[in-house]
Amino acid sequence: MAQIRVLSPVGVVKVQTVAVPSLPQSWHGRTVGFLDNTKSNFDRLVTDLGELLRARYGVAAVVHRKKANASTPASTELIEELAKQCDVVFAGSAD
Repeated sequence: MAQIRVLSPVGVVKVQTVAVPSLPQSWHGRTVGFLDNTKSNFDRLVTDLGELLRARYGVAAVVHRKKANASTPASTELIEELAKQCDVVFAGSAD
């Protein structure tokens, strides 16, 4: 008699609590980062938002970095780079 091996699709849920600081009162002189998940048109959105943030709110610099692809998390190195360079980072996607 043949045996059937049944695997459980239930995984282990890991919960991590992270304190999220409030947004700055002033954007003047700040460096704003964007984490792009590689969906189409996000690069265009970041370019326009960066120009708006500089012109209207005095943002000093905009950093735009891309993940390897939309279905995987950002690498630890990429997150650490953004954390060192930026005062605020927005993660986003576009289509």
